[in-house]
Order: sequence, then structure tokens, then C-alpha cells
Amino acid sequence: MTHDSADPQPLAQVLAPGKLVIVGEYAVVDGAPALVLAIDRGVRCRIRSDAGPLHIQTPDGDDRFVRPALEGCTGTYLFDAWNPVALPGKPGFGGSAAACVAACVAAGRPASDALGIHRAVQGSGSGVDVAAAIHGGMIRFDAGTARPVPPVEPVIVYSGASARTGPRVQAYRAWTQRAAFVRESTALVDAFHESPVAVLAEAGDLLRAMAIEAGLAYRTPGLDRVCELARAHGGAAKPSGAGGGDCAVALFHAPDAAAAFRAACEADGLPPIPAQVAPGAQRIPGGTVPTAG
Repeated sequence: MTHDSADPQPLAQVLAPGKLVIVGEYAVVDGAPALVLAIDRGVRCRIRSDAGPLHIQTPDGDDRFVRPALEGCTGTYLFDAWNPVALPGKPGFGGSAAACVAACVAAGRPASDALGIHRAVQGSGSGVDVAAAIHGGMIRFDAGTARPVPPVEPVIVYSGASARTGPRVQAYRAWTQRAAFVRESTALVDAFHESPVAVLAEAGDLLRAMAIEAGLAYRTPGLDRVCELARAHGGAAKPSGAGGGDCAVALFHAPDAAAAFRAACEADGLPPIPAQVAPGAQRIPGGTVPTAG
């Protein structure tokens, strides 16, 4: 879905950011804290009119996460990607959560309503991706509450394939020995800002060990290669989110090391994805939409 010169000017647009989980995934399902970063690659909703019956358009025809927020509204609501990336699959930036938040803001209802709507449609979930779209920046999400923390600027690299989160979370929930994992994950979140690179490496190790014990598919050749290249350039990388594909995030002590890592990933056919830290979902009047740098 594109916006060209033939389209009528929208009355307003809503931009909702995507997310990257930096540390704390899986354990966040058990109420443990996680650090999540909002980025300017998410979902936009263009509002075409304020009269007439409700009409919703989404790129794939799936309106399950937006229709409940828009019930009772009139007019046309067109959802598409904000700053999409040309990849062979989805990068795993939490599109359904961003769309749900965008729909709430477009409807004039509290963005926080998206937490309940998204969970009801999905049937489960921690709400960390919804919270990122609501609050923006980098937050510590802890048992349903969000607190802003100083953001990091990771290098984002696509692993070469998309992954489904649901089956992996189900396998995690079926694992009965989660208590120690949750404690260790919480300790890493607490220590993150003291030593981000070292903690990111430890978090990756913890998640790989958990995946082996829980019997869930976490590693892929692409993700392993990204982690290997990060170590070779003096940094650390780990999957962002459930693993099994999607993106990895990498951190470095120096900008030149990060630049060399990006070049090495590109040479290996693992595309870096430029992105900026984004504010929470916002409604803007008509006009143009900011694009990623």
C-alpha cells in the first residue's frame, strides 16, 4: 500500500514505532523486567475522512488487532508500514502491537487500551512490544509498568529469515525449570547500563542455554554468524526477541568497530537495518511522514 499524488490528503496520520528487545525476552513472559527500544520502523495509519461507515484497510487484509480499537468510529483508516525495509521476510519489529497502538490513537482513545486489546486478540503475551509503541524511547518494562531509561544505539542486522514467536513462547511456557533462568535474566537487566556490551553477550549465552533445556528452536546459521562477527569486532550480539530468525542487535565500545561490523555483515549477505530511536505513537496532521535516515 503506497501513498501517491492521486490519494486524497489524509486528515491525520498516526505513527507508531516498532520495537527491539535488548535484554530480558522470554523471562518477561513470567513478569520479569526487560529492556525494549522503540525504533522508527513501525506502522502508520492514515485517516481519510470523519464521515461514512467504518472502512479499514491493512496490507495483508488482517484487521484483527486494529478493528476492536476502531469499533464505533466512522471514516477510512489505512494501515501500512512506516519506513518499511526491503527484506525477504518480516524483521520482527512487533508490527501487530504497533498497529494496535496506532488504531487506538487514531480512534481518539487512550493508547494504553492497546495492552488489553492486543492480549485479548493474541491470547497471551507480556505486552512489552505494545509498551514500546506507546511510550517510545527505551523503557524498562517490569510486570506491566514502563519506566524510561537511557537509550542505546544498537546495530540491527537481519538474519535472513523470519520467525514465528508463538510456538517458541509456548515451548518456553511448557518448560518447568524457569525460575533460575528468570532470576538470571533479571540480574542482567539490572546490570545492563553498567556494562552494556558484556551484559548483551551474557544475555545471549543465557538464552541459548535456556533454549537447549526448553527444547525450542532459537539459533540459526544467520544469527550465529552475526554473533560471531560481533565478537570478532570487539562487541557482542544476540537475537532480539524470540530467536529462530528475525533480527539481531549488536553493541560495541567504539563507533569505528560498529562501522567495521556493519561492513562485514553486508559482505556476508546479512543486511544491517538503519533505524533511529523513536518517540511513542503520535498523531500528526496530514502532510508528509518522517523517514529513516
